[in-house]
Amino acid sequence: MAKARNTAFFCKECGFESARWLGQCPACREWNTFVEEPVVSREAAKTAAVGKVRPLKKAVPLKLGEISIEENDRTPTGFDELDRVLGGGLVDGSLVLVGGDPGIGKSTLLLQVCRSLSAAGKKVLYISGEESLKQIKLRASRIGEVTGALSFLCETSLDVIQETILAEKPDVAVIDSIQTMYREEVASAPGSVSQVRESTNLLMQIAKGEGVTIFIVGHVTKEGVVAGPRVLEHMVDTVLYFEGDRHASYRILRGVKNRFGSTNEIGVFEMREQGLAEVENPSEFMLAGRPEGASGAAVACAMEGTRPILLEVQALVTQSNLGIPRRTAAGTDANRVNLLMAVLEKRCRYEMGRYDAYVNIAGGMKMSEPALDLAIVIALVSSLKDKPLDERTVVFGEVGLSGEVRAVSLADQRVREAVKLGFTGCILPQICLEKMDTSAFAGRIRLTGVRNVREAIAVL
Repeated sequence: MAKARNTAFFCKECGFESARWLGQCPACREWNTFVEEPVVSREAAKTAAVGKVRPLKKAVPLKLGEISIEENDRTPTGFDELDRVLGGGLVDGSLVLVGGDPGIGKSTLLLQVCRSLSAAGKKVLYISGEESLKQIKLRASRIGEVTGALSFLCETSLDVIQETILAEKPDVAVIDSIQTMYREEVASAPGSVSQVRESTNLLMQIAKGEGVTIFIVGHVTKEGVVAGPRVLEHMVDTVLYFEGDRHASYRILRGVKNRFGSTNEIGVFEMREQGLAEVENPSEFMLAGRPEGASGAAVACAMEGTRPILLEVQALVTQSNLGIPRRTAAGTDANRVNLLMAVLEKRCRYEMGRYDAYVNIAGGMKMSEPALDLAIVIALVSSLKDKPLDERTVVFGEVGLSGEVRAVSLADQRVREAVKLGFTGCILPQICLEKMDTSAFAGRIRLTGVRNVREAIAVL
């Protein structure tokens, strides 16, 4: 007789199951993603599930015209920055995955959200598999007094958690974290591919069947993705990543997937002693502490969704002592910096091949929008010539390989943000200036359109 198989191989990216190890996954075509885990036979799973089977509910299909959508279907979280990323607030019965590096502030943010929701009259259940109740109370004492129907539970068994949620019937539940949860029917260890997939599947059934909004906390790997199978991100409704340097005070909440809104919005928070605080004006926060009269610094305006953010682009160009000049970029694409330096050498006759170049986005922000091209070029030339730029001038525009300055989107919103922060000059693409209604900015800011890089350098 054939020997019963007790283990199987699963792809960490897509969850594909195979009887033997494969170098490349036939489903997602990724290499070296298979891990071996124990499996449970169907007979054993049926035996373990005896007594836990619930009677099936009769499903009634609805026509499209019978489905009502109301504005009050969304629940404000008490944080405008989080509501912006979610698309306007929480949707009943949604499953939200929050990922981020350890210690970045995921649990602190969700505990503050639970405190705000309970104060607004919502019944909230916070389930932790990593901290004891005393540890949670110590952390909660820093963020302020907790009022309302906010309950805490320390548990890692999802079977117990399911019974608790069905008995308590909360409006919002938090699972911290999914890597510590396990199901008794699955023989593998907590955090494995099988456990994470099955645990998320059970939570999804609870959220959709009972109308409970569930937050899932997920740890990330060294590559910056949520640990576990990639199918986890496909199962949930919304995927949020909490980013930022642990040594810096600000945090950025970015939406990667959102079935109920846009994925282009970001929320900016500042870590304080009392917890996370919203940053209503990120531009002012990022430009704080700018040096005066320093060369190699230019202010650019980038767009994150519908929000314009002013950033300081810094460049340092020095004589190279190496055979191959060193090029370093922090906060932006290094290949893009090399491309822009090649444009300066070819179109503007600057001998950039003899210099080391270092480009940095001040404040630790990471931006890859093409609108930063012109600011990077201007900062490089300013450092090369050691001539400071006007501190009250903002620059934005995309640079092509021919040296032309191409149009960018939402130019009027970028100029409006510059006016709000007191800037008196703006260098932008000529085509954007021609399409813009300049009467709204008359007497408030000086707008200068440029067609190519040479014109921009001459103006500044």
